Amino acid sequence: MKHPHPKPAADARTVSRVVPEPTALKALAHPVRLRMLGMLRIDGPATATQLAARLGLNSGATSYHLRQLAQYGFIEEAPHASRRDRWWRASHELTSVPASESEGEALDLDIAFNQAALSLQVGQMQQALEEYAELPPEWRKATAAEDIIIPMTAAQAEALTKRLRDVILEAMQAAPRLGEAASQEAGMVPFYVMLHAFPYPGRLPHREGEGEP
Repeated sequence: MKHPHPKPAADARTVSRVVPEPTALKALAHPVRLRMLGMLRIDGPATATQLAARLGLNSGATSYHLRQLAQYGFIEEAPHASRRDRWWRASHELTSVPASESEGEALDLDIAFNQAALSLQVGQMQQALEEYAELPPEWRKATAAEDIIIPMTAAQAEALTKRLRDVILEAMQAAPRLGEAASQEAGMVPFYVMLHAFPYPGRLPHREGEGEP
C-alpha cells in the first residue's frame, strides 16, 4: 500500500529560491561571494563596510563583490533609515543549482560552483568541530557527522536525495525566515544542514569507455 506524501502544514510558508543562469552561476562561483551571500541570508541586511570588517577585506573589494551579486539578482538594496550607507539584503533564501546533464561549459560551471561551495562548507565544518566541545549538551546531541554507504541504482539514488531535500525543505518552510526577529528567539539559532551524496569514488568510469566499474 502506497502512503501519500504528507501535505505541508497549514502555516508552512513559501521559501524563495533562485536557479541561476550560466552567466550568473559563473559570477557566484567565488568563495568570497558565497560567504557574503550567506551572511546576508543569515544575519539580514548589512553595508559593504560591515561585511568588509567581518570578512577581513577592504571596502573596495567588498563593494566590487556586492555589485557582482547585485548585477545577477542575488542581492538587492534594502530600505534603511541611514542615508549615508547603502544597505544590501539577500533576494532569495535558497540557491538551487540543478546537476548539469551536458558536457562542455555547462558542466565546467557546475564543477566550479560546487568547488567554491565545497571550500566554504569544509571551512564551516572545521570551525564547527573546533567549537564542538564548547557547545551546550543539547546542541551536541543535535549535531551529526555521519557517512552511510548503500548499494543503489542511479534511479534509486536520485529518489533518495530528492526525499532528503524534501524533508529539509519542509523543515525550512515551518521555520521563520533567517535574519528576521522571529528567527532570533531564545533557543533558536541558524542550524547548518549539508547534503552530499555521490557514487563512491573510483567505482564508476569517469567517461564512457574509460576506467573500471
